[in-house]
Amino acid sequence: MDVKQYYRKIHEVEAGLTEPYSVVVSVETADGGKAGIASEVSRAVAAKMIVEGRAVLASAIEKEQYLEQQALAKKSAEKAELARRVQVAIISDSDLKSLSRNGDDPIGYGK
Repeated sequence: MDVKQYYRKIHEVEAGLTEPYSVVVSVETADGGKAGIASEVSRAVAAKMIVEGRAVLASAIEKEQYLEQQALAKKSAEKAELARRVQVAIISDSDLKSLSRNGDDPIGYGK
């Protein structure tokens, strides 16, 4: 392929992409590329991958599934980070009883 033609095709495909980031799905390639892997990439990278035959633009259903999967992964990561940050305070029985006498009984120990 002619270099000018190659870059012209990339610019044409990139101009056709409306969003700043596109979801593409990989296709099987002779150099070991695996088919069916969805990724969110910039317009320039998406255009290059499409022109090179390494990926195709994701359908609306594939895009929705990918975004849902990413949202679940984000929630899971946030939950793991929150669990990592949980702080535990060790309080002796005498300290807990003195808290309950002062009316500061957060766990209902004195009831």
